[in-house]
Amino acid sequence: MEPRSLADWLAYLENLHPFTIDLGLDRVKRVKDNLCLTPSFPVITVGGTNGKGSICAMLETTLSAAGYRVGCYTSPHLLTFNERIRILQQEVSDAEICRAFETIESARLQSQVTLTYFEFGTLAAMHLFIESNVDVAVLEVGLGGRLDAVNIFDADCAILASIDLDHMDYLGETREEIGLEKIGIFRKGRYAICSEPDIPPSIQMKIDELGAKFFRINQDFSYSTQGNLQWNFYGPHNNVYALPYPSLRGSFQLRNASACFAALDCLKDELPVDNQAIRRGLVETTLKGRFQVLPGSPRVILDVAHNPAAAKVLAENLDQMGPPFPKTYAVIGMLKDKDIASVIQTLKNHIDVWLIGTIHSARGAQAEEIASIISNITHSNAIHSFSDLSDAYAFAQKQAGKNDRICVFGSFYTVSAILAFT
Repeated sequence: MEPRSLADWLAYLENLHPFTIDLGLDRVKRVKDNLCLTPSFPVITVGGTNGKGSICAMLETTLSAAGYRVGCYTSPHLLTFNERIRILQQEVSDAEICRAFETIESARLQSQVTLTYFEFGTLAAMHLFIESNVDVAVLEVGLGGRLDAVNIFDADCAILASIDLDHMDYLGETREEIGLEKIGIFRKGRYAICSEPDIPPSIQMKIDELGAKFFRINQDFSYSTQGNLQWNFYGPHNNVYALPYPSLRGSFQLRNASACFAALDCLKDELPVDNQAIRRGLVETTLKGRFQVLPGSPRVILDVAHNPAAAKVLAENLDQMGPPFPKTYAVIGMLKDKDIASVIQTLKNHIDVWLIGTIHSARGAQAEEIASIISNITHSNAIHSFSDLSDAYAFAQKQAGKNDRICVFGSFYTVSAILAFT
């Protein structure tokens, strides 16, 4: 029986393929070709260990401010699947997604292949973008790049935000191996933007061999700050001065914004964007779960940081918050395939009380496992385990004073659980 509701479809997709992650393009390309899914509009693909979501959000907001019909595909979602597919800055409806799923399923059956949840969603997103006649599509890589389903669509401009250690079971143990997978989104003769300042030499050699029109931060584009109120962007072709700081918090967002604007500078003939749209893109961009500070007291920070590089950024942002907070409570849940110890090590001096919940997923680490790691690293007596993340958060709300803060981090699952709870 064919699924009817979006919930039915998602349950069906979760069990359609034997593996949750199955990197490779052959199966998804067969269905793409069956459907003739060839976009006639520019495609901007965004990859990287961290920073992908921020860059996609800035691109979407800036291009929309410039008057373009933008399709944006991101993952994972926090509360509803609809967050992944947006057209004109609006989440696509259940009915539209279900119709797209029906189309993909018909082509999949004709192609005699199975698809993962992510592959199915990627094809559905592009089908909806083509059907809606968008002017430009922004696609976020799910995992890696070279073998990610998003990479079946040739990017007119590909952005590599960063290279760091994450998903090592799939991408490799070193930055060199991971970087090799991530630059797979670059294309010969097409624009390639890189905001990773520390590119391993072996990766730079591979990029040179690819023959992409490559632009690297601090060489081909850059930025400088003007006090605490303004900054300047120096692009491959044009400069923009006296820009407002991004609404997304953290000094690293200037790097993300520079990558976004370098891409738009390269695409200026196809997608001209004026300085007013750039300014609006900076101040109007919002993104749940990226150092998202909730109103009220105690102050609550939601951050999906789940690897050492993201934890370092979270630590810097916590340092920059004011005024001083008497106590910081951590509500943490992580996946067992993450480098839990390095994340804890990075944040240990920023947390006073550790409240750990179990993520109820096949990949979720048990609260007791995380608590043991925290105890070995911090030797703290303020470590509490809970069977559920919502219980950990409720405990934090009960114990924290109005001048304290609660930092929720460790996974998209963790942040989504607390967002649903609040």
